Amino acid sequence: MMLPLAEISTAAVGAGLTIIGAGIGIGMVFFGGLQSIARQPELQAKLQTQMIIGAAFIEGAALFALVICLMKG
Repeated sequence: MMLPLAEISTAAVGAGLTIIGAGIGIGMVFFGGLQSIARQPELQAKLQTQMIIGAAFIEGAALFALVICLMKG
């Protein structure tokens, strides 16, 4: 049986790792998108839409993981 403090701290660590991972993922999406726009400016509208959709998927997955971490703890 774990102590309540240990359960809370593991949930907090899991939530923190989730948010850090989501931040890195969104950063990588926008980094790649901005590089592509710099190389081919005529595709800006299409790439920008895909970047926003990709960021939304990452954020949705992060939200699910965050809820699971908080429900576990």
